Amino acid sequence: MNYSKYQDSNDSELLRHFYEDHDNEWLGILLSRYTMLLLGVCMKYLKNEDAAKESVQQVFEKVISELHKYRVEYFKSWLYMVAKNHCLMKLRAKGHVISEINERVMTLVEEEECKEDILEKELMLEHLETALQQLNAEQRDCVTLFYLEKKSYQAISEQTGYSLMQVKSHIQNGKRNLKLILLKMHFA
Repeated sequence: MNYSKYQDSNDSELLRHFYEDHDNEWLGILLSRYTMLLLGVCMKYLKNEDAAKESVQQVFEKVISELHKYRVEYFKSWLYMVAKNHCLMKLRAKGHVISEINERVMTLVEEEECKEDILEKELMLEHLETALQQLNAEQRDCVTLFYLEKKSYQAISEQTGYSLMQVKSHIQNGKRNLKLILLKMHFA
């Protein structure tokens, strides 16, 4: 099989292929995509280039064995956690001061959680924008004006020329249709 045509596939698609046929080539594409991220994480914790490079290889091995056992939904964040935990174990084995590690970990966890929240919100906004485009023009206009521009039914009626009952109907139907479209996108 020619895997090179899958280089631009998203993580979820590559994981799906891997879980279907358990071919490690899919993991190779994923891991090559995040090699520099892993090296950066390992450098941040270990502060030594040789140790960081060695840890990246060890994380690769762990990922290959773990993904055969478990299903992962969000590869990048899962990979980050595997690398972080690996580095912390190495630091503990060397007898570094635990309080220093805990302090660093708490700061990094807070930063990572904040980044993940932002990424999740951006993804939801992208999905919402795509879903809005699938509504009919009346529903899209009314939903946008009501929810995004915070206009009242009366203001929407005056701006669009729809009656108050039409505005209410377009908003209710648009909201319901958005929910259905977003559900379809989530399970597609």
